[in-house]
Amino acid sequence: MNIRAAIFDKDGTLFDFQSTWGVWTGLILARIAGEDTALFEQLAQALRYDAQARKVMPGSVIVAGTPLEIAQNIQRFKSDMTVAEILNQLNEEAEHAPQVLVTDLRILTANLRALGLQLSVMTNDAERPARAHLAAAGALQLFDHVIGSDSGFGAKPEAAPLLALAAKMDVPAACCVMVGDSQHDLHSGREAGMRVVAVLTGLAGREELSSLADVVLPDVSHLPAWISAQNS
Repeated sequence: MNIRAAIFDKDGTLFDFQSTWGVWTGLILARIAGEDTALFEQLAQALRYDAQARKVMPGSVIVAGTPLEIAQNIQRFKSDMTVAEILNQLNEEAEHAPQVLVTDLRILTANLRALGLQLSVMTNDAERPARAHLAAAGALQLFDHVIGSDSGFGAKPEAAPLLALAAKMDVPAACCVMVGDSQHDLHSGREAGMRVVAVLTGLAGREELSSLADVVLPDVSHLPAWISAQNS
């Protein structure tokens, strides 16, 4: 069956991961720790964050976890705050995180629309910051649907949010492709019965992704050519 829709992860797929979340993590840890340098170091270690390099390390919950999971990890070291209070700060800071696009999304989406595809975004980020990020990049209107881990459909690596998007687009799951940079993205796509494409603009390397993906591409700009070949 031809591919009729593409579902994109956001961070590490449409946006460069470290330019966004490497900066954001340093800001949020500084906000929560305040003047307590020991707490900052504890949080950085727990979240696998290199404060000097301003980089999130592979294996961090920040890579594929939901904001709730990140908040729960932080709360173990910050017991005077509730998970809900931490989560609120995470989402507030996330709305203002810097965004660096991997490629020109206007060109990418135009090329995919020319192939007859519907386009959506499913991120484990919260929906409100995700929409803010896309809007700030002038790209929100380029997608048919955008959902996050708090949109009521679950989170990756579950299949449910991808199946919800397929239903919203009225496209069978088998005619959708999930595009992402992490194992969570690929597991989610497989569980949903979709084709899966990995890109190398996140923290995972080719060796981690190749066994789970139909193809590994350098970045999303190569997706239209691959889909065109699949549909020919």
